[in-house]
Amino acid sequence: METKHININDYDYCLPDERIAKYPMAQRDQSKLLVYRQGKIVDDVFYNLPNHLPKGSLMVFNNTRVIQARMHFRKLTGALIEVFLLEPYAPADYEQMFQTNGSCTWKCLVGNLKKWKEGTLQRTFSINGKSVILKAERMGDTHGADSYLVSFSWDNPAISFSEMIDVIGELPIPPYLNRDSEESDKTTYQTVYSRIKGSVAAPTAGLHFTEDVLKAIDNHGIEREELTLHVGAGTFKPVKSGEIEGHTMHTEFISVKRETIESLIRHQAKAIAVGTTSVRTLESLYYIGRKLADNPDASENDLHVGQWEPYQDHDANRQNIEGRQVTIAPIEALTNILSWLDRKGLNALHGSTQIIIAPGYEFKIVQMLVTNFHQPKSTLLLLVSAFVKGDWKSIYEHALANKYRFLSYGDSSLIIP
Repeated sequence: METKHININDYDYCLPDERIAKYPMAQRDQSKLLVYRQGKIVDDVFYNLPNHLPKGSLMVFNNTRVIQARMHFRKLTGALIEVFLLEPYAPADYEQMFQTNGSCTWKCLVGNLKKWKEGTLQRTFSINGKSVILKAERMGDTHGADSYLVSFSWDNPAISFSEMIDVIGELPIPPYLNRDSEESDKTTYQTVYSRIKGSVAAPTAGLHFTEDVLKAIDNHGIEREELTLHVGAGTFKPVKSGEIEGHTMHTEFISVKRETIESLIRHQAKAIAVGTTSVRTLESLYYIGRKLADNPDASENDLHVGQWEPYQDHDANRQNIEGRQVTIAPIEALTNILSWLDRKGLNALHGSTQIIIAPGYEFKIVQMLVTNFHQPKSTLLLLVSAFVKGDWKSIYEHALANKYRFLSYGDSSLIIP
């Protein structure tokens, strides 16, 4: 069956509410670990993960950090308006945005929108003993399917936007937890290696790692690299269309350092991905490298991977002298990126991806995957199914039968197809 015509109802399963972990384990690395190796399943504990990994391999982590993206304003009428930060608009660069002073504009979701048709929202708070007045103004109609541009301004230019949301923002824990965020979530809903601010959801496969586990990975002779994909709110967006062709993937921004590209090349373009976000980034690198084969002078704006790009025949007119179709090897794709960075004088690749990975997808770089247990009828479950060639039900049936905890704060799995 063509990937676009996959019926999402074939990726449904019964997930009782009591199997959804509302809180994490007291000790991160004490969570259960399901090891799926070529169709066989073994139960273990996460701190033993390094014992299941081949020495000399490369493990890739997403170092994004969740921001306090949810802000509340109360109008003079008493109406409560929620403004949820999605992605920076002006300035568009994440790092510049968090350092900006005085004013900025974000693409946002707005809760209780009918109560905020016009006018400026205002909120007064204190930072380091100094009073700050923050104003928010909605700019025009929708910017995208259901989001709006919101302009923020504040009267103390010594305060950065990052400092401000750390004080007044709330951590956006997943909606399926059905609870308010708590002070403990500020720590438990971040990976121990999170560094680069920008996500509105955690790359949850990484929540199980502790400094002890990372040290054991190093001692096991496994090289570690990091990349950045800022997780968007669309990660929770259910597939509502019957066939997945009707589902629009959200765009997410990625950043990969030159050293990581070089390490991937040294490891023959093979990697163990920690989380689906790392998978999406690593696999997107291949298609970015393929673009650069045809357009070596592409701009950063050209480095976007479309939703269905992997399923299109990009190599139709790239043929050798005998007329046979030629495909580009992953090593070549990564080398193209390295050469492009050299020509541009850059130390990191910045791009974006809308890639959907579903059954029918052919993996180019990722050899093993560490991931949690995902929602029914989700694009994340489609990715897992693609990775195990459709054998996802055996994994999930085993996890349900053996009392694994599901979703963001749940248990983990290591998948080796």
